[in-house]
Amino acid sequence: MITVKVITSYLETIAPIQYQENYDNSGLIVGDSAMEVKGVLVCLDSTEEVVNEAIERGCNLIVAHHPIIFGGIKKLNGKNYVEKAVITAIKNNVAIYAIHTNLDNVLHNGVNETIADKLKLQNCKILLPKAGMLTKLTTFVPLPGREKLLQGLFEAGAGQIGDYKNCSFTVEGVGTFKPTGNANPAIGQLEKDESLLESRVEVIFPSFLKAVILNAMRRHHPYEEVAYYLETLENVNNEIGAGIIGELETEMDTLEFLHSIKTKMNVECIRYTQLSKPFVKTIAVCGGSGSFLLKEAISQQADVFISADFKYHEFFDAENRITIADIGHFESEQHTINLLFDIINKKFSNFAVHLTQVVTNPVKYL
Repeated sequence: MITVKVITSYLETIAPIQYQENYDNSGLIVGDSAMEVKGVLVCLDSTEEVVNEAIERGCNLIVAHHPIIFGGIKKLNGKNYVEKAVITAIKNNVAIYAIHTNLDNVLHNGVNETIADKLKLQNCKILLPKAGMLTKLTTFVPLPGREKLLQGLFEAGAGQIGDYKNCSFTVEGVGTFKPTGNANPAIGQLEKDESLLESRVEVIFPSFLKAVILNAMRRHHPYEEVAYYLETLENVNNEIGAGIIGELETEMDTLEFLHSIKTKMNVECIRYTQLSKPFVKTIAVCGGSGSFLLKEAISQQADVFISADFKYHEFFDAENRITIADIGHFESEQHTINLLFDIINKKFSNFAVHLTQVVTNPVKYL
């Protein structure tokens, strides 16, 4: 039986919930995580119309990019579109799950990589990597137990640095201890000073895995009492953060590139600034509201910054050093639906996965 929890847990291996921004509300918003899934409907916004579509298609799980609830709800009486959608979902036993800024903030299989793929960008990297997302574990283990401990830590998720796995540092030294009281030492005797060769082991891991890593350490360590310490690192995690910057295979005429965006991203209208260069090659992108990344795009010498929701005065901030291309919020994220469909459909074959047919873009163009 495939439950809501099974699917959402898998999605969170790709975009851990801990990577969402502080203001966000990703995760299971409505429904029972233990409910068996009959069908999944993927959408950008889980409006009442989308919930009704799910019911008609026999889907009892909606996977949306945007959370239907951002703030607290004090009353639930259907007075707005949010409450109407939630009430309809609850009445019909439809679960709603949102995978929002955590999906924005991952380099691989994320919102911005989807845009970069559409534009055929190469050598892509996170535009603004996040700092403070990594922790270093240091512990000490007798030499015969080192490999077993390291393997357990690696399997739990430690030791990954970029495209390199099973990364660690070890150095040998002498450890001393004296078992006392009710100790039950794996090595040594009560009330007797002991010394032996130990290995100092250091590994890095994503901070949100702290409990998992410590449990693995204790499970694979031979000592009754494990000596260890943790350090939060200032290092940035180059695979986690906002936006992506990459390069076109060859330079393009700037206006020609803007026209290509309309075709590749299925965009009706682009709001853009004065063309800062006749030709472009380095492109920065951010799905959704990305004006906060403009300075970073300029500092990394991007020729064009593609995003959405720029305010009038924010266009002046380009200062002819970069071309801003505002393609619209919905338009910048609409292909996220196909991304989620592919992720779920490839992993689970026990039920049908559907793409919504409802266009939830609230903005219309003449």
